[in-house]
Amino acid sequence: MKKVFIYSYFVILGLLGWSPGIQAQVPDVYYSQYFSTPLYYNPAFTGINTGLRARFLFRDQWPSLPIDFKSYYFSADIGDRNLPGAGGIGIMINSDSPGAGLINTLQAALTIGVRVPIASFMAAQIGVKAAILQRKVNWDDLVFADQLDPKYGAIYETSFIPPDINSRVVPDFAAGGILQFSNEPGNISGSIGFAVDHLFKPDVSLLADGSAPYPRKWVVHGDAIFMTGYGASSSMYGHNGNPLMINPGFMFQNQANLNTLEIGLNLLKFNIYLGGWYKTTMTGNTNNSVALLAGYRYMFMQDMSIKFIYSYDLQIAGMMQGTGGAHEISLVLEFDGLSLFGGTGGGGGGAGNRGFIPTGRSKGYGPLECPSFY
Repeated sequence: MKKVFIYSYFVILGLLGWSPGIQAQVPDVYYSQYFSTPLYYNPAFTGINTGLRARFLFRDQWPSLPIDFKSYYFSADIGDRNLPGAGGIGIMINSDSPGAGLINTLQAALTIGVRVPIASFMAAQIGVKAAILQRKVNWDDLVFADQLDPKYGAIYETSFIPPDINSRVVPDFAAGGILQFSNEPGNISGSIGFAVDHLFKPDVSLLADGSAPYPRKWVVHGDAIFMTGYGASSSMYGHNGNPLMINPGFMFQNQANLNTLEIGLNLLKFNIYLGGWYKTTMTGNTNNSVALLAGYRYMFMQDMSIKFIYSYDLQIAGMMQGTGGAHEISLVLEFDGLSLFGGTGGGGGGAGNRGFIPTGRSKGYGPLECPSFY
């Protein structure tokens, strides 16, 4: 418990900006299933595949500590090649408590993606995110040194006078880009991307004369999908031959002088997901963990599915051993045939139904428009 109080104390100092030299050093939550939270890391993922996708994720980090860290993520985006810019639009909400439950962060955002065709099997996507960022402090649960008795603990009233406000709401922005590629048969595809969040370092200090700029977050990511036993394009869904899909990838992040790297791969066969990822902090006190995941995809029909994935972070080295690791549960709903402005959801040839109506995949449905691994 003592460690939690000490950690929270310095977190509050940085958040309030009590000194011009102190900055908010509370980093964003790092999801192990980053592929299930794409808009959180890079707004260029907005509408990268046609149709509607809704994603829900819950993370419970360090459950063995007296106060664990819970995070919640939701996003929904739709890709429609009849949209102006031929990309997509989306919304994202993310909530977490980086300050041992004493500080809560809420981000609600609108995302826009613009697609730039380069060649028949290569395209770029650019995205921006406009959000509001709220930081809130729970003053009632703070414990200060003048409240403590050596024998009986926190029994005294504190002389600390909290600010008149307990929350700060500021605008926040992010931008990113993705290069998407595929070979002509469509059995090998992949992407590489770059993004920066908290672009203008919004000030989240709760004091009028303080300064606590939220640190920028830089992200570089990439992945590839290899399909064995590849047949017709509908094999992407496992209807013809159930090919094995192998998805290696990586994500590097830098925020507040903290570097993290996540590298691993996932497998999909018979609609069953299995995967393993190695995670490490590359600066400061190095912490290493292995994230293991398993999940299942249920197909309602060719263009509609629901995916459930569970992952667990197993701490294998570093000072955070014995904290209980982290649990993540994600749920993804996909409606690949939905479109906003008519035509086919897949963006290929043929005249499909109009509006929010599932449409059949057209023969012109190219590899870059096929649903990704997730």
